Amino acid sequence: MTGSASAAPVGTPPASEAQRRVLTVLVAGQILSGAGLAAGITVGALLAQDMLGSTDLAGLPSALFTAGSALAAVTIGRISQSRGRRPGLAAGYLAGAVGSAGVIAAAVADNPVLLFVALFVYGAGTATNLQARYAGADLAAPAHRARAVSTVLVATTLGGVVGPNLASPTGTLADALGIPTLAGPFLLAGAAYALAALVLAVWLRPDPLLLARSLDLQQHKHTSGGSEETPVRQPGLMPGALTMILTQLVMVAIMTMTPVHMHDHGHGTAASGFVIAVHVGAMYLPSPLTGWLVDRYGRTSTAAASGVTLLAAGITAAVAPDDSVGLLALALALLGLGWNFGLVSGTAMITDAVPLATRAKTQGLVDVSIAIAGATGGLTSGLVVSAAGYPVLALTGGVLALAVLPAIAVTAGSR
Repeated sequence: MTGSASAAPVGTPPASEAQRRVLTVLVAGQILSGAGLAAGITVGALLAQDMLGSTDLAGLPSALFTAGSALAAVTIGRISQSRGRRPGLAAGYLAGAVGSAGVIAAAVADNPVLLFVALFVYGAGTATNLQARYAGADLAAPAHRARAVSTVLVATTLGGVVGPNLASPTGTLADALGIPTLAGPFLLAGAAYALAALVLAVWLRPDPLLLARSLDLQQHKHTSGGSEETPVRQPGLMPGALTMILTQLVMVAIMTMTPVHMHDHGHGTAASGFVIAVHVGAMYLPSPLTGWLVDRYGRTSTAAASGVTLLAAGITAAVAPDDSVGLLALALALLGLGWNFGLVSGTAMITDAVPLATRAKTQGLVDVSIAIAGATGGLTSGLVVSAAGYPVLALTGGVLALAVLPAIAVTAGSR
């Protein structure tokens, strides 16, 4: 890391003023990128099925999408580490836009291989959307760090709600342009990701990570009489990572199979769509409250609440009668809330634990683990349901989430 990379620009505003500006720009970027997230989930599998004329590989887009997000998480973390959040996040969203354009080209050319490559690249948008939460915490005071993370997270909800509702109009636009209807949502995704990249590249100034490093360096020199201090990694890294990995695995496993379970018991797409909408709302909308709870009552307490809430979700899903949309919606609301508790508290733990000098790189590696956990949950959930049934999957996931408790207990005891 060069001296110029870590130095704050001349005329930099105070940290509190810079933090307000950073959060405003990040929220704008998240609203745009949230609209881009929905395309792959909404029509990726349908596009593959339509091109291949079979359902055999319809699950492959989801796997490629996840693999792409894992690779992007490492890359964004490394770029952010060496050059700052602004180029890292802007590059990630730009890759998502390129992937969206590739999907459209593949649909026009009716080329499945190009589709799969493009979906892999498109996954960078998801990784970037998730990594933006770290940028919200860079300049935040420790006592307000979780609330900063939650502000960035909740902004995703707005785009995430608007995006799916534009599937029909974008399909009509695609028809008018001579593009296959199913590729329509990727027109929106490409535009949304490109605009998000532009917003961050132009307005995310000063760069929150570079400014935080500069301020931290000045503080250390002041308190240590000008001598350099070796940054010490705190004990919250592993529990924070484990909390997010477990909550992601459990959430994706149960969420993935719930619409399948409902379909197998005679529910239509409107019912399963409602349940998933409730779930997605519970994943993001409680973020401001979660941020306040984490800052007020502590990271470990909220992480523990995550495990307990996910257990309640698993039990509720397991005992819900096959014809009860209401109870399944409640189960998936609890599932989303438990995930939110885990993500916000885990992010705060990692940000607290990792020195600024290596923070972005470590955060990128943690998000790779989260992506792999999500892929594992999605791939294994079908096998478990096929072998033992949906209630067993739900109960197993809930019990597995309790593994968070001993990890955070050890951390609490080591402080």
